[in-house]
Amino acid sequence: MLYLSQMLGKPVVDAPGEKIGTVSDLAISTGEVFPRITSLAFQGPGKVPFMISWRKYVAQCDDDGIGLAVDAHDIRFSYLQPDEVLLARDLLNHQIVDTQGMKVVRVNDLKLSQSGRQLRLLGAEVGARGILRGLHPLVERAVVGGAKLLRKRLDEQIIPWNYMDLLDRDLSEVQLSVTHRRLDELHPADVADILERLDPQQRASVFEHLDEARATEAVSEMEDDKQAEFIDDLDDARAARLIGNMDPDDAADIVRDLPYEKAETLLRLMGVEDAAEIRQLLGYKDGTAGGMMTTQFVSVRCDDTVREVTEVLRELDDDHPTVHYVYVADAYGKLVGVLSLRTLVLNDDDKPMSAIMYGDVLSVTPEVTEEEVAADIFKYDIPAMPVVDEAGEMIGVVTVDDAWDVIEDDVSSEKKRANGLKVAGIVLASVLFLGLYTLVLLQVAGVSGFSGFAGLSA
Repeated sequence: MLYLSQMLGKPVVDAPGEKIGTVSDLAISTGEVFPRITSLAFQGPGKVPFMISWRKYVAQCDDDGIGLAVDAHDIRFSYLQPDEVLLARDLLNHQIVDTQGMKVVRVNDLKLSQSGRQLRLLGAEVGARGILRGLHPLVERAVVGGAKLLRKRLDEQIIPWNYMDLLDRDLSEVQLSVTHRRLDELHPADVADILERLDPQQRASVFEHLDEARATEAVSEMEDDKQAEFIDDLDDARAARLIGNMDPDDAADIVRDLPYEKAETLLRLMGVEDAAEIRQLLGYKDGTAGGMMTTQFVSVRCDDTVREVTEVLRELDDDHPTVHYVYVADAYGKLVGVLSLRTLVLNDDDKPMSAIMYGDVLSVTPEVTEEEVAADIFKYDIPAMPVVDEAGEMIGVVTVDDAWDVIEDDVSSEKKRANGLKVAGIVLASVLFLGLYTLVLLQVAGVSGFSGFAGLSA
């Protein structure tokens, strides 16, 4: 196997054996699953760039360089074709979408397969070994050896070409593969992962290809610290539409993290009802039940019948969050009961809520911390916890999804600390191994002064 990093800078010699330049790039035609190298780009005398057909002129290719089948005077130069991509210019060190792993990665090297004088692109190396190989093959070997000392594996991470999608909009017309999944076919959570790893310009380009509904879902799935940054980069009109389409609790979390002027502009641009719900949630402290609750829930009166409540549920908007429970309030608006949808459908249409509701309702106040709310939700195994004010009137619910977010944030923080220690250990072992490896090479090569160094250390 060959790698692009090994090919770049290698000599190009003509049939008589005269060096005419050094390899600067390789081109592929994008219409194949594992595309052939179609053109060779090299720098001639004075660093003048040239490009020639691989099929016509290349006779051999190995670790020593590229040999041509003709004399330099017989070469006819060519140009990059519309369906061709240059590996070093267009892919190496660029970000791509791994449509199999559904994430954005950086191309650290490109793996090639050789059959005679023909080369094919297998895929992109996106792991640490590609970076190390780019520095020097000896560095790669040393670090791999250091990892082995710690009984760790540092494997290649190759993404096959047919699972790669270019992000550069200048290459948007290039058809990479008919088999790979496009961004608009991915789950919103996967799209969110991809958007988080792009720079603002690329992120905006990808975002333009999503319709309003999918864009809203993708932003809702992004990490909290990325959402506000992303919304801040959008034009005000589209940002206001997106936030207005989101669940109020998610929208409030984003607006809370925006600069004050931007937040006020967006709230003025969106609908009055949406803005009022968001402003209400912004009045509660972050990290509390009030700050994490949603105001979208179903509340009915004690004397409402099963038939009447069923009609209320039927009239809910299509984008209304999942209804876990129906909450029951008395004539003064105080929360007095709760019932599941199962209870609702199993009872006669004329029965009032007071006759079928469960009266021992668990609830919290807005000031309770999010950790306490999450703990209660999992302790009592309920899908949602009602939040009530001082008068006992229901003002929102905290869902189990919100509780999971709290738990995941805590776990993620612990993992980051543990991973930091592990990476530090591997780096230290690799540096020590590289040092020993270098000393051995110097000794074998008989470098002057090495013996003196060894004597001092003795």
